[in-house]
Amino acid sequence: MRTFGVVLIVIGIVMLIWGGFTYTKKEKVIDAGPLEVSADKQKTVNWPPYAGAVVLIAGIAVVATAKKR
Repeated sequence: MRTFGVVLIVIGIVMLIWGGFTYTKKEKVIDAGPLEVSADKQKTVNWPPYAGAVVLIAGIAVVATAKKR
């Protein structure tokens, strides 16, 4: 369970440092019978800063409450 908590902490820190990510998706612009035109469109995925903070705090809570073997 401690490992899961550490993973949550790392993910929370990464989410706080990077506010999101951008990727490229190929989309059809024109599809008229045998003629097909596509274009690369950039999409951005953003998450709010509080989401990273919630994941970070959850990870700290899991590590703090995990039983030691």
